[in-house]
Amino acid sequence: MTQLALHSGCPLCQHEQCHHYHTDKLRSYYQCQQCQLVFVARNSLPDAKTEKAVYDCHENNVDDLGYRQFLKRVAEPLIARLEPNARGLDFGCGPGPALAMMLTEQGHATATYDPFFAPDHTPLQQQYDFVTCTEAIEHFHNPQYEWQQLLRLIRPGGWLAIMTKLVGTPEQFANWHYKQDPTHVSFFSQATFKFLASRHQLTLEFIGADVMLMQSRASSPTV
Repeated sequence: MTQLALHSGCPLCQHEQCHHYHTDKLRSYYQCQQCQLVFVARNSLPDAKTEKAVYDCHENNVDDLGYRQFLKRVAEPLIARLEPNARGLDFGCGPGPALAMMLTEQGHATATYDPFFAPDHTPLQQQYDFVTCTEAIEHFHNPQYEWQQLLRLIRPGGWLAIMTKLVGTPEQFANWHYKQDPTHVSFFSQATFKFLASRHQLTLEFIGADVMLMQSRASSPTV
């Protein structure tokens, strides 16, 4: 099978023109020519057992002060933009939902969802004033579906707060530690988030190197 046959269009925007971007010892990567998403070849996606084994090694203790300090990079700018007593959802909360606890402590009741560690789908049947997705979007196997899911969770005027490392140049990508994690399969750049914001009529702010705050307009965002 040739390299170009290992993908069937962009998994985020479905654009057909995706070019080979990089190959390392483990897998090949492609880049969409429309939204600029970089993604692994579809035959390199890890199975659920492999994913769970990697996630079980993460040490995301809710009482870990260092972890809380890390999450402040997204929590503080989001809290500054929320109305009092906002309701939210931490999507992809992982084994230690520290961010949900931090936001709840500030008066913003925050539910949790994670396909492995909090798989109850009930929270996905509502809309929220804000949704957080920290160090999770890079794990999305089918980012088009999961992105639309995130949009449906946000009420009109609501916020989407994302934390993920961003793709730089191809030269930087070649030596990028972030791609060494076998569960990291979808890599976003500033261009990707600008594309999504334009397509779905969202405002977009880049906070530091790896935090994106997006707000839907008064009407529901297009999905």
